[in-house]
Amino acid sequence: MIQLSDLSKSFGDRTLIDHVTWQISDGDRVGLCGPNGAGKTTLLKMLGGLDEPDSGAIVRPADLTIGYLPQDGLTHAGRSVFEEASSAFQPLLDMKAEMHEIEHRLGDASIPQDDHDAMLARYSDLQDRFRLADGYSMDLRIATVLRGLGFAPDDAERPAETFSGGWQMRIALAKLLLGRPNLLLLDEPTNHLDLEARNWLEEYLGGYPFAVILVSHDRYFLDSVVTRITDLNLRKLTDYVGNYSKYIAQRDAMLERLRQAKREQDEEVARVKMFIDRFRYQATKAAQVQSRIKQLDKVVPIEVPPGRKRIHFTFPVCAKSGRTVLELKHVRKAYGPLTVFKDLSLHIERGDRIALVGPNGSGKSTLMRMLSGEESPDSGTRTEGHQVVIEYFAQDEAVRLDPALTVYETLASGSSTGMVPAIRNILGGFLFSGDDVYKKAAVLSGGERTRLAVARMLLRPSNTLLLDEPTNHLDLDSKDVLLDALEDYGGTLIIVSHDRYFVEKLATKIIEVGHGQAVVYPGTYSEFLWSKEHQEATPKVQLPTPTKGEKPKAQGPKPKAQELSNPESRIPDPGSRNPESREGRKRQDADRKKKQRVTEALQKRIADLESRIAEREAEVKELEAAMAGPGFYDNLEAAKPLTDRHQALMWEVGDLIAQWEALQEHAAEQPSET
Repeated sequence: MIQLSDLSKSFGDRTLIDHVTWQISDGDRVGLCGPNGAGKTTLLKMLGGLDEPDSGAIVRPADLTIGYLPQDGLTHAGRSVFEEASSAFQPLLDMKAEMHEIEHRLGDASIPQDDHDAMLARYSDLQDRFRLADGYSMDLRIATVLRGLGFAPDDAERPAETFSGGWQMRIALAKLLLGRPNLLLLDEPTNHLDLEARNWLEEYLGGYPFAVILVSHDRYFLDSVVTRITDLNLRKLTDYVGNYSKYIAQRDAMLERLRQAKREQDEEVARVKMFIDRFRYQATKAAQVQSRIKQLDKVVPIEVPPGRKRIHFTFPVCAKSGRTVLELKHVRKAYGPLTVFKDLSLHIERGDRIALVGPNGSGKSTLMRMLSGEESPDSGTRTEGHQVVIEYFAQDEAVRLDPALTVYETLASGSSTGMVPAIRNILGGFLFSGDDVYKKAAVLSGGERTRLAVARMLLRPSNTLLLDEPTNHLDLDSKDVLLDALEDYGGTLIIVSHDRYFVEKLATKIIEVGHGQAVVYPGTYSEFLWSKEHQEATPKVQLPTPTKGEKPKAQGPKPKAQELSNPESRIPDPGSRNPESREGRKRQDADRKKKQRVTEALQKRIADLESRIAEREAEVKELEAAMAGPGFYDNLEAAKPLTDRHQALMWEVGDLIAQWEALQEHAAEQPSET
């Protein structure tokens, strides 16, 4: 589909890509990896036609469509969010406008019959093309993508310019996804997305029918989306089949073979040089010396990529806190008319490793500020436990650095004496080496300031860490340094992170923030998602309410604690009791009837959904037939209720189908009756 032929690119005396030949096929999903500054963004820009190579060529088919999403810098103004997203369907919008124009003109009785017939033929052709291109579901597709990327229904009509930089990038991403180019180039697409939006994008790209090339520092995202990794290193591109985890294993094995070959080459060169030096001035060996000199001239030195810095770090010693670390009771927090938390109670114990999750704007950072003590609740109480030493890393921690201090001084000023020897190692792990340590904080880039702020946090003694987006602007190697340190951290950990891999590795308890509440889920993030899916898919069985004066029927004996922890222990063991016993048969019959009731309730709900979907789809067809009729749009006020009803029905059908699919999956997981 697209091919690089002998491509080279340099900036000044620095060569990024040197005589590279590479190919992308239709349907490839490629993760572009490599160290910072290797040229990944430059390569994406050249593929997108925004930059030109110094030599070589990029061969593209004439009908190839390319969409490019930069890391940041895009803004939208002058239109609503929905109108901005709709611009991805400009050909369909033009077609729709022409259809409306023809509808209007068809009502003009002064038009000759021949022209009238020609307009009817043109209208029929446009209508067929519009239908085949799914034009009638255009609004539904736009709403689905906007909702997947985190926009609320009310956001659709808001002016695009009222959104912040991160949401501006979401608008740009929505337009790209709706446009469905043949080649999608994404440079850090997850930078501005929360976990829910990332999960949705991961699923969307997994089913994308065309080629995708993406740069990302999110390991879990790469593992889930890509089928091939291309490593840009030492000015060359090297392909690895599989996802990021497989690439790491293959790359490490390849590097070890390369280092071994380098060692053998160095030994051979040293041996030849020793022979030359020893016999250089002996006439009898002159021919052999000259032969070996020519041999050395033909040797192409094996180049080995520099080793990735891996440091092992131990947090400074801090006294252990009491069992209760932090407690919030009946907390309320509001900003003007916006109530973030209504009646929040939360208990955090020593050793908890908690991840706060929820969509952007749900109150995660507000909760972190209240837990850290930086912000007080409007009502309710915050209680801090015995000997609790908190280290709080805020989202804006990078801008809190003293601009007058150097990189080294920033770390040394807040560190204990015993940690000073580790400062150089920590800085190296976060990509500060050589003279970089003498730079003033004021001249550092945003990413460098974030890395420095994270490094400073690691050197301060604490027994409770509150980290709000610590992985923003960190590359994969720096994330690994931080992750290794936090995995060995012996205190209490509370994190907010949009990096799925980071959350999966660290959290053993999830707190879902939203709708004025914070709901605790014990377990990992994967288990939290599983729990949410099954809560939504499992039908709720309504128990009969006893009438006044009627005693509720007994529900049978309560299971023992052992049975609650191990459901399999409830199944009778044929070897431990008589299988023909009356009690055994009764229990089996009760279990079978219970499963049968649940299955029947599930099938009844599925049938009900199918009936409702059929009714709504029939109504949609009737509306579409009316909307396609001549003169429908002559009176816009009369047409608007029908078009609004059509859009609402399309939304409802989409939601009903999603519920139906979830119930079908749940039904498939039910054990079959034998």
